[in-house]
Amino acid sequence: MTKKISFQGELGAYSHLACSNSYPTHTPLACRTFEDTLAAVNTEEAELAMIPIENSVAGRVADIHYLLGGYDLKIYAEHFQEIHHQLLIKQDSDLNKVKNVRSHAMAIGQCHDVIQSLSLQPIVMADTAGAAKFISEQGTAEDAAIASSLAADIYGLKTIKANIEDAPFNTTRFLIMAKDKQQPRQENTEYLTSCIFEVRSVPAALYKALGGFATHGVNLAKLESFIMKGDFNRAMFYIDIEGHVEDSTVKGALEELDYYTNKIITLGVYPKHEYRNHT
Repeated sequence: MTKKISFQGELGAYSHLACSNSYPTHTPLACRTFEDTLAAVNTEEAELAMIPIENSVAGRVADIHYLLGGYDLKIYAEHFQEIHHQLLIKQDSDLNKVKNVRSHAMAIGQCHDVIQSLSLQPIVMADTAGAAKFISEQGTAEDAAIASSLAADIYGLKTIKANIEDAPFNTTRFLIMAKDKQQPRQENTEYLTSCIFEVRSVPAALYKALGGFATHGVNLAKLESFIMKGDFNRAMFYIDIEGHVEDSTVKGALEELDYYTNKIITLGVYPKHEYRNHT
């Protein structure tokens, strides 16, 4: 039986590219929303889900933190995908004819220099691959799209300018989610443990909750806050901890964290991606 990996967006999206690069033996499954992407794994239509969580230029992907703790899934791995935007047109067009450029708002913002230099009119689309698909099916010689090289191949477009992103370090971090599937612990492997927690409503609760990481010598790789929908008085926190949940130091730090919180959800324990060694 063919294994599938779900992602949000049209075929040719950067999430699709991340799936192909990290799990080439899995068949990519395009989904309309992030909820559909996670639900595909929950219902066992797909084995894995590729979920973007943050970008080095644009920051956190909106609403993702609300979804991660809402499904019976765990983080299986992480993946870092370098983002290289291509300026794509129809095969029978050329750069002198192009007046408009279509793409996701984030991609348009990340290619400001080229858009300005060519005096193109940006048109915001739902996603990058969807823009490429639109050019292929409905576009004219005056239309261009900003999308991936994979989208160019899928929709039969040609690249007139390659790697047009303003920032050369443009990279997206993805979390790979799975159901009842975790990687066995291996020696000489560095791990991350990710959690979501809600602190108790007492003075200095966050300060005291995080103090356990300092006393146990555990490094916090990431700490982000987000407000529970509909309640400005309830702050939730997402953390990435360096270490395995079975490490004595991590156990001790989480025990102290538990004392000052109403709820802790462990999202997963997974190996650090090799990309972290080069940044």
